[in-house]
Amino acid sequence: MLAVLSVEIRKLNRSLASLLALAAPSLIAFLAFFIVLRGQRAAPWDMFLQGATTTWAFFMLPMSVTALTALVAHMEHGPRAWDHLRSLPVPRWRIYAAKALCVIAIVIVMTGLNLALTWTSVSVASVLKPAVAPTGSPDVAKLLLVNAKIVAAAILMIAIQLWTALRFASFVPALALGIGGTFFSVVATSAKEGVFFPWQMPVNMMAKEVWRVETALALGGGLGLVMLALAVAHLARREVL
Repeated sequence: MLAVLSVEIRKLNRSLASLLALAAPSLIAFLAFFIVLRGQRAAPWDMFLQGATTTWAFFMLPMSVTALTALVAHMEHGPRAWDHLRSLPVPRWRIYAAKALCVIAIVIVMTGLNLALTWTSVSVASVLKPAVAPTGSPDVAKLLLVNAKIVAAAILMIAIQLWTALRFASFVPALALGIGGTFFSVVATSAKEGVFFPWQMPVNMMAKEVWRVETALALGGGLGLVMLALAVAHLARREVL
């Protein structure tokens, strides 16, 4: 399994995955930078970091997962490399499991970068405009826990997107699914039923109602792991993609 993971990591290093991993959280950091500069009075650190976390979970994470899974799948679909991969003397399920693990690892890195880059951009803006420098000290432990829950709650969405991207040679179905899921997540953000919608599960980690957090986390994380296992098993059995 380690050998297969190593190959997948080398493939990602030669792709645009690193650019995507940096670009998506950077957009939120740039937004925070200009919000600070446009501010008229100082605001708490928690407001900026929680705002960045909400923006990430609400919109940028679903769109990033859509792009990332399409990119990972296209690395094989584009050059028609599946016949070669599936003829290698390794269990087929390891190939798909390695791709899933790499996608989740990149999502974890991007989620961490979102906090780190936002912190940096707000700090730089505070130097340029000291009058609006953030006040107080952020609850780092709480922020890290919430972000960990966001990643866990996103596993079901990741599983669905990756399954679709690997199943179809064309990138259109996966992109359409991701864009559609994000669209309905945004327009129906206040709906109570959103807690059962995979694309809304990550942002439900920011909800005040405990039942919403627990339900979305259980479904997104627990059912997500089951969905990943089913996706790997199904793709490994298919003879032609």
